[in-house]
Amino acid sequence: MVLADLTAGAVEDAARRAEQRPLAVVERDALQRPAARDAVAALAPADRVKIIAEVKRASPSRGRLAEIPDPALQAGLYQQGGASAISVLTEERRFGGSLADLEAVTAAVSVPVLRKDFIATPYQVLEARASGADLVLLIVAGLEPQVLTELHALILELGMTPLVETHSAEELERAIDLGASLIGVNARDLRTLELDRDLFGRLVERIPPTATKIAESAVLTPEDVAHYRGAGADVVLIGEALVTGDPVSTLRTFLEAGS
Repeated sequence: MVLADLTAGAVEDAARRAEQRPLAVVERDALQRPAARDAVAALAPADRVKIIAEVKRASPSRGRLAEIPDPALQAGLYQQGGASAISVLTEERRFGGSLADLEAVTAAVSVPVLRKDFIATPYQVLEARASGADLVLLIVAGLEPQVLTELHALILELGMTPLVETHSAEELERAIDLGASLIGVNARDLRTLELDRDLFGRLVERIPPTATKIAESAVLTPEDVAHYRGAGADVVLIGEALVTGDPVSTLRTFLEAGS
């Protein structure tokens, strides 16, 4: 399974980093960071769609997308274009990201920043805060229930916000049971990499009104944004379309389509 391999690789890479930067050091650095930015407020439902814009060099499904020599510059353009939050891929092996990207972006923008990776250990959560992240992605399909609960609680304890990603009604119920304030529905099944753009529309009515509804993947055109907004999305997460075109004008066109 692709997701299992990605998660195992991310955990191995975190263990390697822990040999150079022990848990106690990362925890100290995490606790010394300024308070995280309020992602729940930044992404709260509004009269038009909001966008999480992603710094993304590559993906397992599409291969290499863009070079992005300066992630901070890219993120600054996203903020200029109207993004409500920035997502940074930090997975190294298949996405070409790093914690250095995350640190550069968090220092360059004033909107909340998401660490998007295959998070499965407390060390990775502490790394996220130590690098300035305001949000951390938790993928329900990749985590045992107890681990999901523990990581969700740790993220909140550190003052960050979990974005809990789902891909089925069963996974959505687990997110709801956690009391997640940000719930994502990913159109891409990370176990097979297949896309189902209509999945969000089938699941959205199950998401409680207390949670912000986030549609992920399968967004390449303004029509895709309008499709998700029409289905009830409060927020759309967009990567590929923004790194392969002009980010400012593309973002503004997408925001207009979701108004």
